[in-house]
This record gives sequence, C-alpha cells and structure tokens, in this order.
Amino acid sequence: MRFSCIFKTERLPQAYNMLFVSLIKEALKKSNPDYYEKLYFYEGRSNKKSKNFCFSVFIKNFEIINETLYVKDKVFFNISTPDYECGINIYNGLLKIKSFKYRDYNLEREKIFLAKEKRINGNEAVFKTLSPIFIKDKDNNFLNPENEEFNKELNYISDMILKNYRGCGLKVPLEFQSVLMKKKVVKEEIEDFTEITGKNTYYVNAYSGVFKLKGNIEDLEDLYKLGIGFRRSQGFGMIEVV
Repeated sequence: MRFSCIFKTERLPQAYNMLFVSLIKEALKKSNPDYYEKLYFYEGRSNKKSKNFCFSVFIKNFEIINETLYVKDKVFFNISTPDYECGINIYNGLLKIKSFKYRDYNLEREKIFLAKEKRINGNEAVFKTLSPIFIKDKDNNFLNPENEEFNKELNYISDMILKNYRGCGLKVPLEFQSVLMKKKVVKEEIEDFTEITGKNTYYVNAYSGVFKLKGNIEDLEDLYKLGIGFRRSQGFGMIEVV
C-alpha cells in the first residue's frame, strides 16, 4: 500500500522529519487509538520494535533562510507499507486531519491519493531513493556504501525488519551495489538526543541515489514496500523501482 498526501504551507523547519513523525502519530490517534498504543508503546515504555512503514517528503520549490524552509509550492508526503492494517489506519487518520500544527508551523491538507506500486520480476532490481538510506554499525558509526561493512549491516537490519513484519527474515543474503549514490547529511531534532547530550541538533550521514539490490524476489518485494536501512519510520529508506 502506497499513498501520497499533498499539503500547503508557507514554511517548514529544515529538520522536518520529526514534524511528519508527529503527523503520523496524530493520524493513528484519530483513526485507531488502540493501534497507536500497540505500535508505539509496550508495557508502558516506548516500543523500539521496527515499524512496518516508511515515508519520504518532497518539497517543491523552496529556499532556506536561517534553518527554515520557505515553501513556494506544495509539500508531498509519501508513505509505503505492505501492512494493510497499518496503512489503512494512517490513511484514514490523515483524512480526518485537515489542518496540522507542529510548534509554530502549520500544514493544510489539500489532497490524499493512493499511488501505484511497481512490480519486481526477478532476483535483482534497480531502485532509487525517495528518502536517504541510513546504515550504521553496532558502535553507531555511520557507514557509506563503499565500506566493506555496509552490506553486512544492511543484511542485519533487513533481516530484522522482515522478521518483525512477517515472522521470518531474509531467505538469501542481499547484495547491494551502488550505481550512483551520494552522501546526504540530514539534520534532526530529537528530544532523547537533546536530553542526553544537551545539543539541539543531530546530524545523520545518509546516502541518496540509485542502486542495485540482489536477493530473493519475495524479500525484495517486501523491502520495496517496507523501506530499507535504519529509521525508516522517521523519514529514511523509502525507495522506488527504477
């Protein structure tokens, strides 16, 4: 299930990922509060289990002034999930939100529509990123696609994502091949990071562009819909078949 929501706004924070995370949470609260609690909390604590969706944001025509994006056109908010319960709850919740306020920013919804998913026909496919891919090692070091550990950690997180979604992990190991990938530094404002470090901004070294992925066709189909890498539910790892 893949859908897009078009918003109108005058401005957004440069670190806008958490704004859209908050929007998803608000949509789930409005459509199905019990599902929201199950997804984000476990025994009274934050649920760290990976979520069965990813998202990306495309801002058409903007300029940056003092860490603020001044939007001259529209904002496209895209969501992908193979989990229909999750997708329908987010979709129905977004339908109930005409206007969304986050701090002193405001989004006005104009349109929401389903998007067509592409087919994967073999054990390899070429993808492009709609939101940057974030891969790290066990020591939280950022990894680039040229690093020999990149494919290992991609396999690790992909296996975990699939286990959480369907109960079984990768059928065969993935092989990642960069076609044209470039570094993209993403600014984030995360409350837990600020509380621990006292710093307001967290910088993530992620990668955007075109790549080839080899593996089992069912794995590729599910990962296409789930997204790949870390922090998919926070605006990373949404991909499209080229």
